[in-house]
Amino acid sequence: MNLMKTTLISALLSLSTMTQAAPAATGNNDALQQLLEKASAYQAEEAALDKARQAAFRSDVKAQQQLLQQAKAELARQQQRADSLKQRFDNNELALTDKEEELRLRVGNLGEMFGVVRQVATDLSTVLSDSLTMVEVPQRQADLDKLSQAKELPNIAELEALWHTLQQEMTLNGQISQFRADVTDASGKPVSREVTRIGVFNAVTADGYLSYDPQLKTLGELGRQPQAAQLIADFLQSPQDVSLFALDPSRGALINLTLENPELLERVQQGGTVGYIIIALGVLGLLLAGWRLVALGSISARVKRQQQTLSQPSDDNPLGRVLASYAELPEHIEAEVLEAKMDEVVLRELPALERGQSIIKLFAGIAPLLGLLGTVTGMIATFQAITNFGTGDPKLMAAGISQALITTVLGLVAAIPLLLAHNWVASQSKRLVQLLDEQSAGLMAQHLEKDNRQVS
Repeated sequence: MNLMKTTLISALLSLSTMTQAAPAATGNNDALQQLLEKASAYQAEEAALDKARQAAFRSDVKAQQQLLQQAKAELARQQQRADSLKQRFDNNELALTDKEEELRLRVGNLGEMFGVVRQVATDLSTVLSDSLTMVEVPQRQADLDKLSQAKELPNIAELEALWHTLQQEMTLNGQISQFRADVTDASGKPVSREVTRIGVFNAVTADGYLSYDPQLKTLGELGRQPQAAQLIADFLQSPQDVSLFALDPSRGALINLTLENPELLERVQQGGTVGYIIIALGVLGLLLAGWRLVALGSISARVKRQQQTLSQPSDDNPLGRVLASYAELPEHIEAEVLEAKMDEVVLRELPALERGQSIIKLFAGIAPLLGLLGTVTGMIATFQAITNFGTGDPKLMAAGISQALITTVLGLVAAIPLLLAHNWVASQSKRLVQLLDEQSAGLMAQHLEKDNRQVS
């Protein structure tokens, strides 16, 4: 159609041009006639196309109207169905309300009883899950899980079973009973043992307290027994109705906390290598101090005996050797020479009297320094644990902190008695040295007095 329009326009333009150029020419009449025929044919074709388009449009309008009518009819049917369903729903709601009211009237107080039964069954199930009596009586008459989750009213048999189970648990709570049960030993193997249950608080054997695992419902031996376990043997063997027993009212929690506290040996082990060195120095220093005290005590006893017989010097004590050295001096000797000789004799006895004191003092000074060293190494280990694992679990830092504190304590515990021992040894030695100085001064005074009498 576009092509025909273009042709028609071109023909009109050609006609206009031809009319202007040669309006009088005869040959042009034929061309105009042809052009007129083409224009007439084009108009006829366009009119046919318009009629066809109008017919197609009318046909589409009828189809759309038919579809619209079908849609309206379907909408009417669905609306009618919706109204019907709504009416049925409203009727059902009314019927349900009537039935609920009828159920409420029929149930009456049974609804409150149903709630109480469920609550009691739930509470009793929770109590039994942690009860020590489950080891002795693992099976109970009532199905507590069913009652606690029931959707309907319980029957008479279920109510009687619940009452029986509750009464049974109350009775077992107040009993001290003996029975055989499997006990997990230290190696993890179950061993049949004679078990004594003290209510719901503790279970014991002849060897001590037992731990109870509420998840596995089993008994197990403790890694080590508390000090109160010494009363168990007398309690089990006592023929009397009343006997002394250490009861844990927390059902084993206090015993576990007590066992978590390390003993003395475990405390020492927490100090590590530095702690062992401090203990070795302390023991060595105390042994050395003890040896020196015994030695000085023996010397002091011999010196006291020598003081009673000054005229008979003995070589087994410092005072006797000083008196012997004085006796060997010439009778006529100058005072300055005598003083020097006597000082020399006394000084010769000092090393034997002061032996070991410097080592004891050295150990007393090294012990707290080693404790400080252990503190530093323990804190380094603590910060290393924080770097590797963070601060989420304090137990990861406990080893380093324990080492830091234990080594400090060990250093002070070793240093204090070493200082006291050093002071004691030094005082004993100083007393003997003072005695020698007094005797030496007395001998020199006696010699000078004798010289003065001879001169006069």
